[in-house]
Amino acid sequence: MSTSDRRRFLRRSAGLAAATLATARAATSAADPVPDAVPEWTRTPGHPILRPPYGERSYHETGIVRIPIPGRVNTMSSASLTPLQDMRGIVTPSGLVFERHHGGVPDIPPHEHRLLVHGLVARPLVFGMEELMRFPSVSRMHFLECSGNTAGEWKGKGGTVQVTHGLLSCCEWTGVPLAVVLQETGIDPRAQWLLAEGADAAAMTRSIPIEKALDDAMLVYAQNGEMLRPEQGYPLRLLLPGFEGNASVKWLRRIKVGTAPFMTREETSKYTDLMPDGTARQFTLTMEAKSVILRPSGGQQVRGPGFVEIQGVAWSGRGRITRVDVSVDGGRSWRAAQLQEPVLTKCLTAFRVPWQWNGAPAVLQSRAVDETGYMQPTRSQLIAARGLDSYYHYNAIQSWQLAADGAVTNVHA
Repeated sequence: MSTSDRRRFLRRSAGLAAATLATARAATSAADPVPDAVPEWTRTPGHPILRPPYGERSYHETGIVRIPIPGRVNTMSSASLTPLQDMRGIVTPSGLVFERHHGGVPDIPPHEHRLLVHGLVARPLVFGMEELMRFPSVSRMHFLECSGNTAGEWKGKGGTVQVTHGLLSCCEWTGVPLAVVLQETGIDPRAQWLLAEGADAAAMTRSIPIEKALDDAMLVYAQNGEMLRPEQGYPLRLLLPGFEGNASVKWLRRIKVGTAPFMTREETSKYTDLMPDGTARQFTLTMEAKSVILRPSGGQQVRGPGFVEIQGVAWSGRGRITRVDVSVDGGRSWRAAQLQEPVLTKCLTAFRVPWQWNGAPAVLQSRAVDETGYMQPTRSQLIAARGLDSYYHYNAIQSWQLAADGAVTNVHA
């Protein structure tokens, strides 16, 4: 955004905010509390500190929760969805990060956990958690997205953004660069792929290109400033920034170095993309650029015409988001959104657009562009390229219908 564009944006935002404040003041009735009255909570002491020792959110906010995917309740192969519509900023609280398990959540004592690195290496090694945590550590902000996120949009229409996009979260991850650990073992020059295996009952295994392992892959033991939670892979997980979530194997116990993909169940019968000609794409690991408007979004209600700040998030497994465009007329016209700092690589980027809604029906959309120049496709463009037999890697533009009565629903525009 140029300096002149930024100034126009700030002037427009200030004007809209002033109009909104004036409307709010005008709406105050005689029945409202007198502003100068001293409320009850100001006249009595509050709770002391350390109650409880591990902090909890306000009970006024306890309705913001993960929800299970229908049919995935009380099963070993289960999943839950992040309430994106209630998120503020780009960090997902650890207790609201989506879950996806194939064999339940194992209970692993950290002092008993081991990581074996073997195969095409000069020195096969076994690492305990204390040894791994002695290596130089890094902390990075990255999104994590299941490749099945928004899968229902191929053929159907979900309701809320939690249902459509809830297999998405963003956290600060702390651990050891995988390249550092691999260097300790001495990688054979013939090495091209790794096999990552989890310690859960499903023994989740995925093949990882050596280029990714030596680039930004991490062996993670902490998340959002504290040790990993059990459902996120405690005590150790693999994190592959920008890759589909299933490849970031949790409860990591083994890495085998080899010359070719290991063709596991999760990359043959699963996590492949069936194309219109009957062939299947494999190892489509990178999550392409994507965005979604969080407010207003499906299931929400806009309380009458007036100022609305359209807010959302964008992300790309290819790198940084460079632009987000927003449309209020179903894609006939677009305007550039303001990107909220920080704008980080392979991380959620928040965006916003001030809008004066006149009360007429509208279709809200957003489209992301990343630093490689890739632009998020329309639904028709994606279907033209991929057909309707895929399940994974749906990244088309999302449409929200805003009706004259303020109700917001999911539509395919």
